[in-house]
Amino acid sequence: MPSSPVQGAWIERAKREKARRGLLEFTTYTFPTYMLAAHNRVLAAKLEGVERGEIRRLMIFMPPRHGKTELAGIRFPAWYLGRHPDHPIIFASYSASLAQGKSRECRNLVESQRYQNVFGRFSCVDRPVSLADDRRSVQAWGIEGRRGGMLAAGVGGGITGYGAKLFIIDDPHKNRQEANSATIRDAIWGWYGSTARTRLEPGAAVILIQTRWHQDDLAGRLLRLATSDAQADQWEVLHMPAIGEEGRALWPERYPLKELEKIKATIGSWEFEALYQGRPRPREGALFKREWFRIVDRAPEGLHWVRYWDLAATVKETSDYTAGARVALGEDGTLYIGDLVAGRWEWPDARRVITSTALSDGRAVDVGIEEAMLQVGMTQELRRDPRLAAHTIRGVRCEKDKVVRANPWAARAEAGKVALVQGAWIGAFIAEACDFPLGDHDDQVDAVSGAVQMLTTGEVEVRWA
Repeated sequence: MPSSPVQGAWIERAKREKARRGLLEFTTYTFPTYMLAAHNRVLAAKLEGVERGEIRRLMIFMPPRHGKTELAGIRFPAWYLGRHPDHPIIFASYSASLAQGKSRECRNLVESQRYQNVFGRFSCVDRPVSLADDRRSVQAWGIEGRRGGMLAAGVGGGITGYGAKLFIIDDPHKNRQEANSATIRDAIWGWYGSTARTRLEPGAAVILIQTRWHQDDLAGRLLRLATSDAQADQWEVLHMPAIGEEGRALWPERYPLKELEKIKATIGSWEFEALYQGRPRPREGALFKREWFRIVDRAPEGLHWVRYWDLAATVKETSDYTAGARVALGEDGTLYIGDLVAGRWEWPDARRVITSTALSDGRAVDVGIEEAMLQVGMTQELRRDPRLAAHTIRGVRCEKDKVVRANPWAARAEAGKVALVQGAWIGAFIAEACDFPLGDHDDQVDAVSGAVQMLTTGEVEVRWA
């Protein structure tokens, strides 16, 4: 039977009371379609420990798309302000726009009917929580008549003049490329020490929510400091890998083990260990393993081939080579490397080699030329050569770092989807690939990466006969 009006009012009051007391109850009340999962109960318990003042430094390592930001970055600060409306919060992320986006979601939550039912004007709290009329922007908003509110900032940005009882840092590193940059890692570390850490009020808490891109990221440096110096901040770490030690998926209802294994096969075990398992490790010259490469007598008929040229800037003995890789993509996703040409040549000699190689390959093979720094304009020189009039010659800009560019086809190699067509070039290529990125040379790997870029990002139209 349906409940009576009196019973309905009593049930609603009970829900509000629970939402005031518990983070998960608050989350499910304000977000009725929220997907509860066992790992989010664990996360909520840690965040409640922060709210009670039992945990002052908390790191959260969880896989992408497993609900950490929704719970820890949006629902928790709103719930925290309901319970501590005099506590100012600073929310930082790798970009100011992203931080402001989360700030907007949190602010809108505070204004919502359901939030006001729990902590605001429709609740029974002594001093209802509502937004201040004169502080409502996504950059900085406050609670009417109280000290609390939220400031949103990008990591590296200035927050001088603001203090925090709660400082939340959600993904300080944007992506693999930035995490691999020692310069950017140093800048984030400097910002944390000189800016973020100095904004903490007495007894303040810090929550670092992070995808682990690199062993030397902000979390890695803070943990090493805590280990080496007992006087430094000591951190509680909530580390929940996508696949546990017992081989079970963290969130099987949404990401079953089969799906996680598919992700691992697609992005490669090295990337998966960092992003999904929260265990970044150095490359140690082992992005590629020798046993991953298949050697075949010939490639299938009807593939569309490209040859990308990675150009060297100089011809000093210590400089890199110019290298040209002829590559095609099979219908089943196998990457075929059909040939590699490499050598130290000044541009006039390199141009002759590129021209003669193009003529030997035939006009059906698209030619890609690296365009960066000194190489700008070389594409035009080749296009003016009447012998290459029937060839497609493209300038290709490769702006990502070498490891980022190699990652996609490294994952293919690990999955057994890179085949080398028999030739004298194979030995030198495999040796260089297995040393990459710590070896003396990386030109042949870069040449293959450039060809893969041409094939997979619309630089050429992949077609089969």
